[in-house]
Amino acid sequence: MSRLVPLIPLFPLLGALVNALFGRAINHQAHWVGVSAVALSFLTSCSVFARVMGGETYSGDVFTWIAAGPFSAGATVQVDHLSAVMLLVVTGVGLLIHVYSVGYMHEDDGYARFFCYLNLFIFSMLVLVLAGNFLLLYVGWEAVGLCSYLLIGFWYEKKSATDAGKKAFIVNRVGDFGFGLGIMLIWTTFGTLNFTEVFAKANIESGVSQLTFLIISLLLFIGACGKSAQLPLHVWLPDAMEGPTPVSALIHAATMVTAGVYMVARCRALFEVNPAALEVVAWVGALTAVFAATIGLVQTDIKRVLAYSTISQLGYMFVGVGVGAYSAGIFHLVTHAFFKALLFLGAGSVIHGMHGEQDLRRMGGLAPKMLITTVTFFVGALGLAGVPPLAGFFSKDAILGAALHEGHTGLFLLLLAGAFMTAFYTFRLVFLAFFGAPRMSREALRHVHESPGVMTLPLVVLAAATLLAGVVLGLPSSHGTPFERFLSSLFPVEESAHGLLVPLVSAAVALGGVALAWAMYGRGAVRADRIGVARNPVHRLLLEKYWLDELYDAVIVQPLYAFSRWCARVFDLRGIDGAVNGLGRMVVAWASGLRRVQTGLVMNYALSMLLGAIVMVAILLAR
Repeated sequence: MSRLVPLIPLFPLLGALVNALFGRAINHQAHWVGVSAVALSFLTSCSVFARVMGGETYSGDVFTWIAAGPFSAGATVQVDHLSAVMLLVVTGVGLLIHVYSVGYMHEDDGYARFFCYLNLFIFSMLVLVLAGNFLLLYVGWEAVGLCSYLLIGFWYEKKSATDAGKKAFIVNRVGDFGFGLGIMLIWTTFGTLNFTEVFAKANIESGVSQLTFLIISLLLFIGACGKSAQLPLHVWLPDAMEGPTPVSALIHAATMVTAGVYMVARCRALFEVNPAALEVVAWVGALTAVFAATIGLVQTDIKRVLAYSTISQLGYMFVGVGVGAYSAGIFHLVTHAFFKALLFLGAGSVIHGMHGEQDLRRMGGLAPKMLITTVTFFVGALGLAGVPPLAGFFSKDAILGAALHEGHTGLFLLLLAGAFMTAFYTFRLVFLAFFGAPRMSREALRHVHESPGVMTLPLVVLAAATLLAGVVLGLPSSHGTPFERFLSSLFPVEESAHGLLVPLVSAAVALGGVALAWAMYGRGAVRADRIGVARNPVHRLLLEKYWLDELYDAVIVQPLYAFSRWCARVFDLRGIDGAVNGLGRMVVAWASGLRRVQTGLVMNYALSMLLGAIVMVAILLAR
């Protein structure tokens, strides 16, 4: 395994380098490099996964990286059951998105650059999940942030795209600052950054106070809130929709936003020492799940509905790991990767078929024109809504059951409310986009078409995964689900004490949300001028996303901007420049005064020497 593991990130890195160096030459053939690189990485990951299933794990240094006095760190990789799952998710879903991109981006002038960035994104996420120490984890953590900036702002000619890229980068810097401080505190506390050594010392017997463990955990979680778009650092993710749709699918399903959940699960030993840390994780996740779901109820952009859905579903994952149901949280990460990639790529198929249109108010009646997209999108919607027996039902149900089993009734009720809203806004989107009377012009309707096979094939594969993953991996038994048993070497298998109660309630809530969406948007004609229009103060509050962007702008951005302008106009010009220029003027004035002594007359110089000699003789005589 030691020879196979480094190849997994190496293939996409080589793909990125080839397209970066020779992209202009190969131009629209760049997909052969990009797709092949991820395909090889996926096949290698499958081989590694098979060995892990056979009981083999691996941890070791690929090479010595840093050695400076007492500090040393290698490029340490670690392959166990958790990282093996993440490898398949990242490379498998990433491969389908790469294939889809061949059709979606085929006319774009930046074709080779796009595949270069996609390969680099996959490489960065693979470094993150394979890292065996916190320093390499941080490298992957920052690299996915850089790639998100490059891809969100890919169409840099559009100001909205560049603004969204900068927003994502800056908001993540806030979270990453806390994450970096947490890693520094780990080094000063334990004297090592290696996962195995740190986690072995993560107990009260180590002599480290619980307060220190709490601070470390919360600092790491701040980073997770940034990467995984949790309150209050969620504001970058909806704007990230300015990037190409395959980018949205990659960020939301297989790479960046899952990093926070993976990190908390990986660092469970640190979080469990002080239970307050996991309480914070669970409650932030639950509040985020409900908060984002309420905004998703009223969005009119097809991709923004899915963006707020991602924020909400990530909240469910954090609740899972926060209540100690780590396997349930990771299982929801896996199933979410399937149906959310499917939904985003399905939305991209709609946008492609409608020549760039994203507004639900100008859709409707697409089902006859886009049958494959409609059917596969419908499957993804059922998965997201948590309708049995699709994958989302089993993974979301596992988190609900764990919350109730651990005595977190408040969390359970919040998640149920979120599940109802999820089912409602998901099928609101389905009915507005695919069914009912068309709300676009006849000319626009005439040009609607199904996407090419290179785009619909990934939809079919992801739909099959959404249909089967729950039944294959999530069916509960007396010994836990197959997925829980696979991760049992890392996480405890917890049995729910509530039997059929939680599944029945969860299914009823999901079906109730679907029924309400049908009653409001699927039963009759829907007028475009009544969608996205505020009807009452609460509706306006949701349409304006609680005015959080405006609040951040007023409280943080504008004061910093005003302070920066003051520094530029006053402190810089009058302070720094004034001090430097004043010193220069002082030297010039001193030199000008001294210049007058230099008269050029020998008699004056002789007189000065005589006076100096008289003064020195007088001083000597005075002694």
